[in-house]
Amino acid sequence: MKLKLLVVDDEPGIVSGVERVLRNFSVSYPFMEETITYEIISAGTGEDAIEIIDNSEVDIALLDNKLPGIDGIEVLEYINEKDFDMAVMMITSYASLDIAVKATNFGAHNFVPKPFTPDELKAAIESITKNLYLKRITRKMKDEDKQTRFQFLSVLSHELKSPINAIEGYLRIMQDKQAGESIGDYMMMIDRSIERLKGMRGLILDLLDLTRMESGAKTRNLVPVDLVESARRVIDGIEPMANQKRVKIYVEGDDSLTIDADKQEIEIVFNNLLSNAVKYNRDNGKVFLKIEKVKESAVIEVEDTGIGMTPEEKELLFKDFVRIKNQKTKGISGSGLGLSIAKKMVEMYDGTIEVESRPDEGSKFRVVIPLDRATVIQPEEE
Repeated sequence: MKLKLLVVDDEPGIVSGVERVLRNFSVSYPFMEETITYEIISAGTGEDAIEIIDNSEVDIALLDNKLPGIDGIEVLEYINEKDFDMAVMMITSYASLDIAVKATNFGAHNFVPKPFTPDELKAAIESITKNLYLKRITRKMKDEDKQTRFQFLSVLSHELKSPINAIEGYLRIMQDKQAGESIGDYMMMIDRSIERLKGMRGLILDLLDLTRMESGAKTRNLVPVDLVESARRVIDGIEPMANQKRVKIYVEGDDSLTIDADKQEIEIVFNNLLSNAVKYNRDNGKVFLKIEKVKESAVIEVEDTGIGMTPEEKELLFKDFVRIKNQKTKGISGSGLGLSIAKKMVEMYDGTIEVESRPDEGSKFRVVIPLDRATVIQPEEE
């Protein structure tokens, strides 16, 4: 994705400096599949800037206030009056910082004072780019289903607010050295902060999986995938969490079972089923994974010895943004999207996913994929 960036300044050195710094500069964010680069154009006067803005689609303007003819503030007011879909950042000397601050009140995103270093310019451009991108996404969401948007924003704000507040609290305690002078005095806070960050990362990845899948933006790469091998890779990743709860994971069934699939999708299904089986298990519990060919289907079963569910809770299990909330699940983090995503992915292979569960006894998830999607690879005879 390329954004058009207009530099409005009557100092040739500033214009050439910005062009030099941003010529090969790009930004990317975890929530975007594309990298953003910039097409740099320039104007030496406010009048020239307005003419360019009127006749071409400018995404970002770096606007000096002191210009020949009309000044930068007047250009900014013109942009606001016309309601152009663009972001503006003031570039100004230290002597006119008060003007730059006023400009932010008139709609400028930010300001960067002269003289600025290449790193300061890049940081400012990255910030204004993110702001513009998110503003455009928000505007686009207004055209989407209101209930879906409400659920999305409610989950996002609720699930992120709590861990952010906790991490901020721990950092302030550390900043004030309230627990002591040694780093060891703060290890518990550091460990809890890391866990909170893992939870936030998991939520963001779940949201990305869901939005990409439903928008059709994700490109599927269908290749022969060994289900047993994929499952073992996922188990390697969740074993640290299992070890913390002293949960043992057992694998049985066929030595190898291959399906034409997207490797990432299959691992997402396994990760959601197996990580849930560990998270909602009891200490010293067990997880049983079975992968085998049954008649005309490839069957995956994940059974745990955990807290289980009531029939009413089972009915809600595969809905978007729904988490089972009771006294037993208190303190267990999650986005309410994992099983919903797993179900959607299984159905992409004409498969089904079902669950059997009893409170305080555990749950068993059963995934069935038609065999015309899968082929069994027999081990070689010795």
